[in-house]
Amino acid sequence: MSLRIYGNRLLKTLPGNDTRPTLARVREAVFNIWQGTIEDCRWLDLCTGSGSMGAEALCRGASYVVGIEKSSRACTIIQENWQQVANSGQKFRVLRGDVLQRLKSLAGEKFDRIYFDPPYASELYQPVLEAIAQYQLLAENGEIAIEHSPNLWNVGEIPGLVICREKVYGNTALKFYTLDATTEQNN
Repeated sequence: MSLRIYGNRLLKTLPGNDTRPTLARVREAVFNIWQGTIEDCRWLDLCTGSGSMGAEALCRGASYVVGIEKSSRACTIIQENWQQVANSGQKFRVLRGDVLQRLKSLAGEKFDRIYFDPPYASELYQPVLEAIAQYQLLAENGEIAIEHSPNLWNVGEIPGLVICREKVYGNTALKFYTLDATTEQNN
């Protein structure tokens, strides 16, 4: 199976339902919202799946893309997809393993855009957002977009982060977080 992204490029995907590529209309909506901020950005793609969001970021000029995915089969596909779309001036890394452990290994790096799309029924939302805040992975003017079911959001307050916008696209919802300006002023 394959899917098309920006510039009419084809990407490989895994057969079956092991990975769930972000719907084209949701992908388009995210990139429309973040229009003008992708070129030269540092992009972090969590629960990467097929790698379509990271590939789209590379196609739109991101300078550095990191993906974290637990499936080794998916990591192989992501690597191939990103090699296909990246130009010589762009860098990318695909990290296989548990998202929380891998986030810890990124401590000290800063990302302008973070996309997080775990299985909707997972218990990953709260701990991953807390880890992003704890390891200070979000750049000063950065944003996080989290894909989730409109009916399954059970995340409490995240110290250092605030919701800046919310969107719903049928059975898919997006929450966007940014750094909490009041926390930044206190540091």
